[in-house]
Order: sequence, then C-alpha cells, then structure tokens
Amino acid sequence: MMEFLFSFLIIFQFHYLSFSQPEIKFVKKTIKFEKTVAGEILHFDFPFINQGNEPLIISEVKVTCGCTSPEFPDKPVAPLEKGVIKVNFDTKGKRGYQDRILEVLSNAKNSPEKIRFKGVVENKE
Repeated sequence: MMEFLFSFLIIFQFHYLSFSQPEIKFVKKTIKFEKTVAGEILHFDFPFINQGNEPLIISEVKVTCGCTSPEFPDKPVAPLEKGVIKVNFDTKGKRGYQDRILEVLSNAKNSPEKIRFKGVVENKE
C-alpha cells in the first residue's frame, strides 16, 4: 500500500509540474508602420498577458541590429497579468523596406516567441 501511495504522489507531482508553467501570449505579434522618413525614431508597444499559472520571467529580448532597442519588464509577471515590451527603432541611415524580428526569451512553455515590426523608410529630401 505504501508503494502505491508513493508511486501516486510521484506521478501526481510530475503531472502537476508539467502543467504548471507560464505562457506568454501577445495581443499582436506583428506591427506594420506607416511610411516614414529616415532619421525618425519609431516607438512600438507589444502588449502581452501571462496565460499560464506561474510567474513569467522575461530574461532577454534578442535583436539583430543596434538600431533596435527593446525594453521589457524586469520583474516577474504574475499569472493572468499583463505586461508590455517597448521597442524603439532608429531609422537613421535606413531606407527601403524594413522587417525586424525580435526573439523573446523567457521561462514560458512557448519560449522563444518572435515579434516583429515592418514598413518602409524613405530618404530625407
């Protein structure tokens, strides 16, 4: 009987742990910006919610260009609470179609997640 109880507790614990995770869900993963002139600094907000049942911790937001700077919560986001990743994009020296992808690393079960912004930058005239 004791072995059965012990086995049940082990299985229950693994079952609980497998379902006990944060999950990041973005309101919108892609933002399309209007045509803009080179030299402008554009600002984007990517709101999200932690749909899991454990605190969400964002550890890093990877970018591929120094022209893009993300800002993300430095504290855990509780289950069912909202947060936002703010992104600045410096268009200085950019022209033509721009498509930037950011990789959001966290303790969420669906990590990494990708968010992006895209649009056209025209030369100053």
